[in-house]
Amino acid sequence: MNAKLIELAERRATLVARAKAQRADLSLVLASWSSPLGLIDKGMAWIRYVKRYPVVVAGIVALAVVARPWRVMKWLPPGWLVWRVARVALGARRVLPGLAGPRFRSPQEPHKR
Repeated sequence: MNAKLIELAERRATLVARAKAQRADLSLVLASWSSPLGLIDKGMAWIRYVKRYPVVVAGIVALAVVARPWRVMKWLPPGWLVWRVARVALGARRVLPGLAGPRFRSPQEPHKR
């Protein structure tokens, strides 16, 4: 009876080690998929946003039609610049947490008084 328990313990240890090795191999294989899947995830988030707020999209399209495409094209570069500056400014909060006031603190950060 004791020999059977020892054999089962050895078998279990072997299976646990094999599962650990398989998880490591799988994580290496999936690491190359991280970037494409992240891009797909962002696209899906955008689609969900558009589905949730179709009035916003319709408003932007209507504004583009009323303002004529060439006028809209003149506003794209400055708008792109403002968007990039805003992203950098919001990204600076992560680098310099002191810039974030209590209203803009991320949920991961603990509340400090």
